[in-house]
Amino acid sequence: MREPQAVRADRFQVCTHFLDKPRLAGCSRGGAQAIVENSLMRRESSVEKPMRLALIGMSGAGKTFWAKKLAGKGAPAVFCDERIEQRLGPRLGPGGYSEAEYLAEEVSTLHEVLLELEEKPDASLVLDTTGSVIYAGNHLLMRLRRQMTIVYLAATAKERQLLIERYLNDPKPVLWRGAFQPKGGETPRETVARCYPALMEARRRSYEALAHCTLGVAELRATLDAKQFLDQVRRQMK
Repeated sequence: MREPQAVRADRFQVCTHFLDKPRLAGCSRGGAQAIVENSLMRRESSVEKPMRLALIGMSGAGKTFWAKKLAGKGAPAVFCDERIEQRLGPRLGPGGYSEAEYLAEEVSTLHEVLLELEEKPDASLVLDTTGSVIYAGNHLLMRLRRQMTIVYLAATAKERQLLIERYLNDPKPVLWRGAFQPKGGETPRETVARCYPALMEARRRSYEALAHCTLGVAELRATLDAKQFLDQVRRQMK
């Protein structure tokens, strides 16, 4: 998620302004994890025509890059972050927008995309989801799995650590979903440094549960070719 246009001077205060109320001390892994179980989700989607791919993964994993690449193969692309921020932009004030407001727009955006796919069964689409799509609720996520092939762009442990360090050096607003829990005497930066890795680990488990297939970010970086991307998805879907 990009940083809101109106921000406070302290960037680590900015990245935590989504919080609606104070949290208890410690880092809650359970509160940050989406409730997603593969056993409850049917595998009905296909990579063939119509091509319907939803890309999920952490911020910085390459979802937007690959959505643009795949759109070059002829399928239209929807970039959820852009749509959500366009809708939230008119209400952006000095304090930014709340976590609840962002999540409501995310749910609304995903619902609209899925409704169109349900009404047009022959339509192709590449969907660049947000990192927080896993919090959209099981009903919506099951609809997503029925309508699209969900591809998780997975970073290695080393790459995840680099993404965490990148975030700490350039923090942006994020949906914490209960994972941001300051301890007494901590600065915002210290709380983020302690709790952000736990949030990312909880998200990783949810991405794995939600996805039909998983592609390694490092392997994709070695090819940068849309055809090979699709070939990898097809092999995993067999």
